[in-house]
This record gives sequence, structure tokens and C-alpha cells, in this order.
Amino acid sequence: MNIGIIGAGNIGGNLTRALTATGHQVRVANSRGPQTLADLAQETGASAVPAGQAALGADLVVVTVPLKSVPALGPAVLDVLPDGGVVVDTGNYYPQRDGRIEEIEAGMPETVWTARTLDPAGRLRWVKAFNGIRAEHLVTAARRPGDPERRALPVAADDAEARALVTGLVEQLGFDVVDAGPLAESWRQQPGTPVYGAEAGAEGIREALAAATPEHSQRFRA
Repeated sequence: MNIGIIGAGNIGGNLTRALTATGHQVRVANSRGPQTLADLAQETGASAVPAGQAALGADLVVVTVPLKSVPALGPAVLDVLPDGGVVVDTGNYYPQRDGRIEEIEAGMPETVWTARTLDPAGRLRWVKAFNGIRAEHLVTAARRPGDPERRALPVAADDAEARALVTGLVEQLGFDVVDAGPLAESWRQQPGTPVYGAEAGAEGIREALAAATPEHSQRFRA
């Protein structure tokens, strides 16, 4: 696939490494300009581009920036995607870093907030994934199907086709997938919940999702 990655921090950088290693074409961008991504581009073969060009020709776009930086991106960063384009959000809300976001404090799931900020017309299909795994594990914890140490990751989405697309990608990267339900339920995988950072197989991830309560995230933010 042609994949655009907006954000080249720990998660974005290691997703670039993992995706290019499995044969995908990646366009990666950050807020500081493509010249600052020369080393990552040389290492991986990805194309370093301005943020406004990351989604050009993409089959899928990953948004992986701090939530405080989402409004600065603006909807224009995804304008080139056709209606129904698939966007993966990896974001996590950390008030000490992001400042207070009232909608999230009031219970809006993080990805719902990001989608409304970057896609106010609601024309794209959003997926929550990769937010609870340690960045380095994207390249060190991958295992073949059937390996007893193969871990699972939760994936939440409203659209079945978008979920299936991202599920296939996660499996190709070396992880099983647990359906975490719609985006309205994606609070179950936010920071402070049992599944956040969990290193477990599919059954353990299902149990962790089921054990989540809204109070988990509230206590974490406090």
C-alpha cells in the first residue's frame, strides 16, 4: 500500500521502519520539515515530505502527533484524501503535555475528538490503533502467526471495511488483532485502562478491554 504518516516521533518513526520493512511505500512528514527526516528516509527508503503532502496518493494515512498539535495541522492536511479515505489515529491524551481539552475531559474519546478536529465534515473513515504499544515493540515484538509469544493489539473503528484494512496491516506487522468495537468505545484503550501497554495475546487483550471503566482514564488524567 501507499501509506502516509503524519508525525515522526517514536511511534511514527518506528511505524515507518516496520511498514517499509514489509514492503509498503511510505511518505512521512513532521512539523519541522522533510530536511529533518533525511536520516529516517535514508534508513528506511521512505519519502520525507511536507505535512501537506503526506496524504497524496495514500491508500491509508496515519496521524501520530501529540493531541496539542492536532489543531495546528488543520483539516487541510487530509483534504487530498477521497471521501471514505481511511485514517488511523494513534493519539493519546496527556493533559500535562497537551493542556486541558474540555471535550475529552467530559468523556469524548480521543480519536472522536481528533476526527472532529481534522475531519469536521465526517467524510473519512477513522480507526484507533497502535496507541497502547511501546514504540520500540513495533519493530522488536513482532512474531509469526501461531507463535505462542505473538501479541495482540486492539483496533477500534465504526466502519467494517476500514477495520479490516487496518487489521490486515497489523497482522502483517506481526501482531494479532482484537476488535475493540466502535470509536465510541475506544476509551477502553486510552491511557490508564487495563489494555493500555498490555503485553498479551488475544484473550488477554479481550479481558483487559472488558475490564475497563471510564474511571480508569479519569484517574490517569488526575
